[in-house]
Amino acid sequence: MSTLQRIALILTIIGAINWGLIGFFQFDLVASLFGGQGAALSRIVYGLVGLAGLINLGLLFAPSEAAERQQGTEPNRS
Repeated sequence: MSTLQRIALILTIIGAINWGLIGFFQFDLVASLFGGQGAALSRIVYGLVGLAGLINLGLLFAPSEAAERQQGTEPNRS
């Protein structure tokens, strides 16, 4: 996993925690920390979380390490 993917994963987790707080407690942590939903810094954080989610779509379709190992040990059937 690249550094960019790790950063994206961290931002996605932050977004998931924020959505959980909104869903369970009607509390928007990002908005409360950065001056409301309309504040520039909050919008930047929301945007970065959204971009991180798009970057993490690549992880969804990446082959797992176990599958790669299995393919490497399986005889070539060409």
